[in-house]
Amino acid sequence: MSLWKKTSRPNHAMGKHGSPQRRPAITEVAPRAAISGGEIYIRGTGLTENGSIRPQVRFGDRPASLLMSSPNQLVVRVPEGTVRGDLTVDTGSAVTPPVPVAVGVSFAENLHPVANPAVDAAGNIFTTFSGSRGQKAPVSVYKVDPDHSVHPFLTDLMNPTGLAFDREGLLYISSRMEGTIYQVTPNGQRTIYAGGMGIATGMAFDREGNLYVGDRSGTIFKIGRDRQIFVFATLEPSVAAYHLAFGPDGCLYVTGPTTSSFDHVYRVSPSGEVSSFYRGLGRPQGLGFDSAGNLYVAASLGGRRGVVRLAPDASTSLVIAGQGIVGLAFTAHRAMILASNTSLYELSIDIEGAPLPVL
Repeated sequence: MSLWKKTSRPNHAMGKHGSPQRRPAITEVAPRAAISGGEIYIRGTGLTENGSIRPQVRFGDRPASLLMSSPNQLVVRVPEGTVRGDLTVDTGSAVTPPVPVAVGVSFAENLHPVANPAVDAAGNIFTTFSGSRGQKAPVSVYKVDPDHSVHPFLTDLMNPTGLAFDREGLLYISSRMEGTIYQVTPNGQRTIYAGGMGIATGMAFDREGNLYVGDRSGTIFKIGRDRQIFVFATLEPSVAAYHLAFGPDGCLYVTGPTTSSFDHVYRVSPSGEVSSFYRGLGRPQGLGFDSAGNLYVAASLGGRRGVVRLAPDASTSLVIAGQGIVGLAFTAHRAMILASNTSLYELSIDIEGAPLPVL
């Protein structure tokens, strides 16, 4: 996600005292997508004038916070309220041509997601106000229409955590307080689907329609379509929540932050054998696949927080910068919904999410 610009003409101007001054040039911006508060690295030449004047970086007309500067590298924080991502560097004597950066726009606030949002076939987005353990919030689950109108969807559900849709369009919600999985119809009628799930967190369906549920003690449960419950796999206990997603290879991929800053993304085979797909992420949380088989994880990589992409060969790159991201979901129009601790963002990133498994 780097942009390299080349020019065949001399890149010099006259400085304030008549001496040749190299015009600023951006050669790389990484990552090329962010939400407000995310940290962007800018590399190039002549990014500071004689190393003495702090440059001004803007996203559209909004000035960014400059965290680090040198003639060849800048680190900036995306300002709050940014809706345009045309990045420029102004050294005081010259301004670089704009470089496009995709910036997520906040459309729902005062929430408390702790896992992925969920998107139904009509494009409605569902998210939670999960609350602290034992907290009973006035609204447990919100529904956001495709036009971004926010509506209460469920009340009186204690500590809703994971969300997942089945092929029939029914929503499943885990309560980490009750250890219960609820099945919810499109009009908000809920029934208990399964109980006794411990501190139930993330969920995912396989292509046969079996539901998998993570318990923070380290157990991954499998609930058959006949509602028979099995212990599918056992992992290291998580300090927050397990997050689950099925890959195109039929394996279950699992994250669960621990006290380590060098956590795993686990891969669990259809027979329940656990292996490490990748180790080295900081506090990995919500995850999802695109149609090309790349895995996206809300995590930090090398101390930089946002969304990390893991290719099928487990090579990594930070593709979205942002603080406090806990979950993600893809929409039908090639956008990504990002959930922070308090808000939802829509980011136009031109990536197609993985299709739902066919029964």
